[in-house]
Amino acid sequence: MTKTNSSISHFAIIFILILEIRTQLSDESEFFVDRSKTGLTHVPKGLSLNTTILDISQNYISELRTSDIISLSKLKILIISHNRIQYLDMSVFRFNQELEYLDLSHNKLEKISCHPTLNLKHLDLSFNAFDALPICQELGNMSQLEFLGLSATQLQKSSMLPIAYLHISKVLLVLGDTYGEKEDPESLRDLNTQSLHIVFPTRNEFHFILDVSVSTAVSLELSNIKCVLDDNGCSSFQNVVSKLQKNSRLSNLTLNNIETTWNSFFMILQLVWHTNINYFSISNVKLQGRVDFREFDYSGTSLKALSIHQVVNDVFSLPQDYIYEILSNMNIQHLTVSAAHMVHMVCPSQISPLLYLNFSNNLLTDMVFKNCANLANLKTLSLQMNQLKELANIVHMTKEMKSLQQLDVSQNSLKYDESEGNCPWTRSLLSLNMSSNILTDSVFRCLPPRVKVLDLHNNRIRSIPKDVTSLETLQELNVASNSLAHLPGCGTFGSLSILIIDYNSVSNPSADFFQSCQKIRSLRAGNNPFQCTCELRDFIQSVGQVSSEVVEGWPDSYKCDYPESYKGTPLKDFHVSQLSCNTALLIVTIGVPGLVLAVTVTVLCIYLDLPWYLRMVCQWTQTRRRARDVPLGELQRALQFHAFISYSERDSAWVKNELIPNLEKEDIRICLHERNFVPGKSIVENIINCIEKSYKSIFVLSPNFVQSEWCHYELYFAHHNLFHEGSNNLILILLEPIPQNSIPGKYHKLRALMAQRTYLEWPKEKSKHRLFWANLRASINIKLMDKAKEISHTQI
Repeated sequence: MTKTNSSISHFAIIFILILEIRTQLSDESEFFVDRSKTGLTHVPKGLSLNTTILDISQNYISELRTSDIISLSKLKILIISHNRIQYLDMSVFRFNQELEYLDLSHNKLEKISCHPTLNLKHLDLSFNAFDALPICQELGNMSQLEFLGLSATQLQKSSMLPIAYLHISKVLLVLGDTYGEKEDPESLRDLNTQSLHIVFPTRNEFHFILDVSVSTAVSLELSNIKCVLDDNGCSSFQNVVSKLQKNSRLSNLTLNNIETTWNSFFMILQLVWHTNINYFSISNVKLQGRVDFREFDYSGTSLKALSIHQVVNDVFSLPQDYIYEILSNMNIQHLTVSAAHMVHMVCPSQISPLLYLNFSNNLLTDMVFKNCANLANLKTLSLQMNQLKELANIVHMTKEMKSLQQLDVSQNSLKYDESEGNCPWTRSLLSLNMSSNILTDSVFRCLPPRVKVLDLHNNRIRSIPKDVTSLETLQELNVASNSLAHLPGCGTFGSLSILIIDYNSVSNPSADFFQSCQKIRSLRAGNNPFQCTCELRDFIQSVGQVSSEVVEGWPDSYKCDYPESYKGTPLKDFHVSQLSCNTALLIVTIGVPGLVLAVTVTVLCIYLDLPWYLRMVCQWTQTRRRARDVPLGELQRALQFHAFISYSERDSAWVKNELIPNLEKEDIRICLHERNFVPGKSIVENIINCIEKSYKSIFVLSPNFVQSEWCHYELYFAHHNLFHEGSNNLILILLEPIPQNSIPGKYHKLRALMAQRTYLEWPKEKSKHRLFWANLRASINIKLMDKAKEISHTQI
C-alpha cells in the first residue's frame, strides 16, 4: 500500500471511531474542535475545557508540550497526524486520563518516551522515521489497546516481547525504505493480533524473507509487492506466501499495490489456491510481460471468494482466451474481477459452482455468456459499468441461468426495442437493477415476471404504460431521475411497498395514490416541480393522514415550483380554501343565495308591485329634495287649500254636484287636479305639490277608485306625507261599499288604511246628509294662515 492509500484507510478508521465515541457522549459534554489544514505551527491556545475531540492534523506543528493540552482533561481523541513532530515524551498526556485515541502517524518521529499511566485503545505511530520498533515496556500495560500502528527500518524478535500478551485487534506495520539490510525472519513470531497489515518499502524489488504467518492472525494484508525482474514466479514472495500454511487460522489474505508479470501473477494465484485461505483479494495490480500457457490446477482449494480490483495491463498482445478460461473455470463460489478492462468472458467448460459473479467496470459487450448453460447455480451477477447496449441480448443471456436471483446491469447504454418480441427472462430473477441506462417506457413490457426489486432510476422513462403486464410480486420500485409526470397507481403492482420517484416531473400527484397502494410503507417523491394549485390540495391532505415514516423527506424535499408566488414554499405550508377549489360548492354557494334573491324579487314584483313602489319612492325623494331648496318664507305661505280631493273620474258627477258645492259654500278652498295642476310639471309632481299645499287630503272611495291607478298614486303620496308631517291629514269617504276581495293585492296600503282608520260613509238617506256635511266641514274648517304659521314653527 502506498502512503496515500494508507492515509485513506486510517482516516476511515478515525471517522468510525469518532462516530462511536460521539454516540456515547451527551450533547452537553461533547465538543469537537477541527483545526486541521489551518497552517498551525503549535497547538492552539484557548480551547474549550469541554473539548473531547481535537483534530490538528495536516499542519506544521513540530512540538507537543504538557502546557498545550494540560487543561483538556476531557479529551478522548487527539489527531495530530501529518505534522513535523520529531520527538515526543508521552508524559505530556499524564493529565489527559480520558484519552483513548492518539494518532501520530505521518510525522518525523525518531524517538518517543513512554509513560505508564496511559491506557489507550488506539495508538498510531506509523509512517514515521523510527529505526527500531517504538515499543517500550509501558505499551504492555495498555490492556485496552485495539489498534497499534508501528513503523521501523529494523525488526527484531525481542522488540515484540513487551506486547506479546496483549490481544490487539489490528496491527499496522510500515517498513522503512532501508528495511531488509538486517532482517530477522522470526521477528513477528510473538506478535498477538487478529489482523496484521504490513506495508513493504516501495522502491526495491521484493526480496524479503520475513515470516508473516503470525499464528494468531485471521486476516493478513500485504502492501507494496514489486517483482518484475524475476519472471520465474517471484520466488521471494512465493516463499513468504508458502509459510502461510503454518497458520491454520488465517482465512483472509489481501494484496495491495502489486507490480509483477503475468506469469508471476498466475503463480501467486496458484500458490494461494492451495493454502487454507478462504477469501483472497488483490487490488491495484500492474501486470506486464508474456503469458506462458500453463495448466491451472483447481484441485484441493479452500478458497471461497477471489476479488481482483484495478488491473492495469502494459502488454498489448495477450492470449485473452487463456486468461478468461482460467477465471471462468474457477471452482469457487464468489468471483470478482472489476476495473480490469476485460472485453469478454467465456462460458465455463462445465457446470460452475459460482454463486456470485461481479464483472463490473469493464468493457464487456452483449455477447458475454451468450448461450451459456453452465452457470446454472449462479445467484448474483453484476455487469455494472460495461458496454452493454441491447436489453434483449441480456434477457436471452439470463434464460439459461436457472438460479439467478439478482442482476445488476446499471450504468450501461441499454435500450429496448419492442419489435424484439417476447422477453424470456429467467423466472428465478427477483432483483433487477437497470438504472443509469437509456431505457424508455417500453421497458415495462419487458420485465421478469416474478421480480420483487426493480431499479430503473436515471433513465428516459416518461410514463408507465397502463397495459403493462401485471407484476404482482413487485415490492420495491425505483424510478427516480426520470421524466415521469404522475405517481403510478398500484393496479398492476399489487404488492408494492416501496416507491422512489423523486427528481422527476411530477407536478400534480394523485390524491388516490394511498388508496390505490394500500401496502405502501415508504414513498420518496420529493424534489419534483409541484404545482401548488387546487389539484394538489387533496394530495397534501392525504399525506397528512398517513404515518410520517411513510413519506420520506417530508416536508423538506416537497416544495412548490409553480405559481411563482408560491415557489419554494413547503407543501405543508400551502393552504387553499375548499370553496375556491370545489366548483360545485362554489356554484351552490353563489347560486342558492342568488336564486333566493331572484325568487324574492319575483314574488315582490308579482304580489306587491315592487317596481311601482320603487318608482313612487324615487318620485317622492326627488320632490322632497326640490322642496328643501324652497326659501323659508315661501314655505310659510305654502298651505293654500283646506283639502285636496282625490277621486275616480267615474265618480266625478257626485264630486262636482255634491261634494264641492257643499264645501266651498262655507269658504273652504278645494284643490282639484283639473283646475289647480300647474301646466308643464309632471302629473306626479303636481299630485305631490297639491297634497303638500293642502291641510287635508280627501279620498272618495268606491269600486271605481280601486280600479284607478292614479288614485292609488295620490293615496300613496298622501300616506307618506302623513308620516313626514306627523299629522292626521287623511279623510276617507266611502261613497260605495268596496268588497275586500275586489281590492288588488298590490294595493295593500289601501287595505291597511280601511282596516285601521275610520272613514265617513255617504248615507243613502237624505235625512242623514246634513250630519255628514257637518262632520266633514268640521274636520277641515280652519284658518289657513294660522295653520301655516304653526307648521312653519314646527319645522323650525
